[in-house]
Amino acid sequence: MRPQRIAAEALGTGLLLATVIGSGIMGERLAGGNVALALLVNTLATGAILVVLITMFGSISGAHFNPAVSVVFALRKELLPRDLAAYVLAQIGGGIAGALIAHAMFDEALLQISTRMRTGPSQWLSEAVAAFGLLLTILLTLRANASAVAVSVGLYITAAYWFTASTSFANPAVTIARSLSDTFAGIRPADVAPFIAAQMLGALAAMLVSRWLSSDQARA
Repeated sequence: MRPQRIAAEALGTGLLLATVIGSGIMGERLAGGNVALALLVNTLATGAILVVLITMFGSISGAHFNPAVSVVFALRKELLPRDLAAYVLAQIGGGIAGALIAHAMFDEALLQISTRMRTGPSQWLSEAVAAFGLLLTILLTLRANASAVAVSVGLYITAAYWFTASTSFANPAVTIARSLSDTFAGIRPADVAPFIAAQMLGALAAMLVSRWLSSDQARA
């Protein structure tokens, strides 16, 4: 595998986490206690950067920035197993680096452990739904109009921040990195594993549903 692909995944995931965590810190500082306003700031920044990052890196690595996406593409035989491992490591490492950079930009302690509780059946269901919708957006938009994937993903995540109780992490690498940030975007390390399990279940369900929906078109 070309090292540029791995670098693109690490860099893209890092910039994504710097945006998610950095905009959360900025939003909370400027919102004066208004949590809805802080979340809106966080949402708009995240949705916007996803459009930019997928447009920038899509032609280099596919712009996964998400182990759940990479696993689904590997199961679809569009990513080799050895490349899957490299992608996932790059995404997790890049995400952690992005969290540290966000802390440094806002003069926060670099090394942190989140204390923000995000647990319970409603949160887990939210993450399954968020990941399901994200993967369905990617897979069906790729089939319908590949050039629209960047905008579609950015818009989906913007919406999912508000229609899911968990604010739509939908990404194991993002979840891990956010556990290392005791800020607005954080999640307790104890809550990470159930989030990731729910995300993976949602992603796999989306793969199956996408395959079924597309099978009728293939026969036609």
